Amino acid sequence: MIRPSLRCVLLMAAGAPPALLVGVFAPQLWFLGLIWVPVVLAFAAIDLFLAPAGPKLHAECPGAIEIGAPLIVEVTVAGKPVDGLELAVATGPRLEPMADGRVTLKAGESRAAIAFLPVRRGTDAVQALWSRWTGPFGLIWRQRTDMLNRSVLITPDIRPVRQSAHLLLRDAQVGDMARVDRGEGSEFEALSEWQSGMERRTIDWNHSARHLKLLARENRIERNNQIVFAIDTGRVMCEPIDGLPRVDRAISAALLGAYAGLKLGDRVSLFGFDSQPRVASGAVSGTRAFPLMQRLAGQLDYSTAETNYTLGLATLAGDLTRRSLIMIFTEFTDPTGAELMIRAAINLLRGHLVLFVILADAELEELAAAEPVAIDDVSRAVIAASMLRERRIVMSRLRHAGIHVLEAPHREVGPALVRQYLDFKRRNLL
Repeated sequence: MIRPSLRCVLLMAAGAPPALLVGVFAPQLWFLGLIWVPVVLAFAAIDLFLAPAGPKLHAECPGAIEIGAPLIVEVTVAGKPVDGLELAVATGPRLEPMADGRVTLKAGESRAAIAFLPVRRGTDAVQALWSRWTGPFGLIWRQRTDMLNRSVLITPDIRPVRQSAHLLLRDAQVGDMARVDRGEGSEFEALSEWQSGMERRTIDWNHSARHLKLLARENRIERNNQIVFAIDTGRVMCEPIDGLPRVDRAISAALLGAYAGLKLGDRVSLFGFDSQPRVASGAVSGTRAFPLMQRLAGQLDYSTAETNYTLGLATLAGDLTRRSLIMIFTEFTDPTGAELMIRAAINLLRGHLVLFVILADAELEELAAAEPVAIDDVSRAVIAASMLRERRIVMSRLRHAGIHVLEAPHREVGPALVRQYLDFKRRNLL
């Protein structure tokens, strides 16, 4: 495909003022004003003739990428590089370019990288590679489109799982699980000689009397508990926070918590709901089951429906046959919806331990704390402060009802969730 460049268009336009002046001051030479356009067109034709042949391009991109991680499309020019070669890649709506989406190769360069940011989970495609170059005068663009049609699977983000693994392995023994599950708990592990600094309540007086020295009981935290990660995928949870929907932030934290539970020997299940239950998995155990949890989390789709807490949590309670730790990832914006949520959550307390995980709303906090400059700033600050006050009231009501609440920024919610889970195990609340 051939297109005139901006330089060619400007050169043609530059001939209009001189032609007008000739027509005004020398009407008998008016035909000279018509010479400019054919001259520019002749140079454009020469430029097209002298332009190099299109280079052979080869593009590579991964077939799967985690949401929030950059997708890098690497383009290689085979043969002699073309100076000033411009490259662009066409993608679907789930991949957004991190810059303007175009790369220009300088003299001698034969490689280029174009970055895209996945903004939604699902399947997208790198559809085509566009390239264009000019001749020595820069008057004509020669453009070519190479169809790629490479499918890209956008999966939940498990980078926090890899990056936060040290939370579980920090005090690990060689060939054994982390020591965080030993020394406290309800299941007997072993007897050891009592030393200064140990808690006195761990002394086993019967065995101490039999052996004529103080012996302490070492307990371990009970394993094989059941943990349920209930993720709200309704309209409010699909609103973005720092560039990604809240539900994707929640899924990342839930996967980190699921890995911790599987690593410590507990049974983990996933439950997703909005206006009705969407995903309900059975309980699995062992770290080998983590890829299954990741695939199930990838099936949690975005929704525009309002969340039905009564139906969703009642269905979840009906599927559970033993006491479980239920971690509910959700968000609330109005008191009416929060009232229904609280009533449905209280029903779970009859046989389960319930934890609400809420992402801190940094945008509301910034609006409420911003220094007002105009009247509109005051209005925004008042409304933001009112919404934050309603959030605190709802969280206070949840805590007063006996429900645990964890609120943390999205960057810290995963590690905070693991710490809360380990604290539950130490206190034998499961």
